[in-house]
Amino acid sequence: MTQSTVVHLLRHGEVRNPGHVIYGRLPDFHLSEDGRMMAKAAAGFLAGRDVTALFSSPLDRARETAEPLAAQFGLRVTVDERLIEPSNHFEGLTFGVGDGSLRRMRHWRYLYNPFRPSWGEPYRRIADRMLAAMTTARDAARGHEAVCVSHQMPIWVARREVEGHTLWHHPARRQCALASVTSFTYLGDRITEVSYAEPAGPEGRQVAGA
Repeated sequence: MTQSTVVHLLRHGEVRNPGHVIYGRLPDFHLSEDGRMMAKAAAGFLAGRDVTALFSSPLDRARETAEPLAAQFGLRVTVDERLIEPSNHFEGLTFGVGDGSLRRMRHWRYLYNPFRPSWGEPYRRIADRMLAAMTTARDAARGHEAVCVSHQMPIWVARREVEGHTLWHHPARRQCALASVTSFTYLGDRITEVSYAEPAGPEGRQVAGA
């Protein structure tokens, strides 16, 4: 009989970022107090699930989001570099026209192709590494469930790839809130269902996916 396995992609909680910069892969960006509460809410949402494997992006905010899950399920967190935030030319800068980086012409040349995108890691590469990380998580939790803590864009791009949409998209239309859980159900090696929930959102909103 074919086994069913679930891989949950959990976005990290809110980050303390008083300078409002694009922090990307920079170190020492940690969860805010609200972010830690969000991580606990996500762990509460997954409580009682058959989680047997836990993975995380190497970035501080992701590893901190994984901590309540590790304690709850008695699991060791495995750091997987493939779950990391994409590289971004604007890392460490504020983005925008006023006092942001767009007031300086030297940055404009990085905006010529939104379909790749030209300012950072290609969508295709993000999708490939995320699907590979999800496969590793699936194999580690065969017949059970795994959690991978990652970041908004990688999670959303992985979902678009699975659902057969174009990988390029408008950032404002991503369905991937802070501490949200995007769940992929595998029947054997094939993904058969995607669902989405916002444990830290209004009333722990859950939305069925395709």
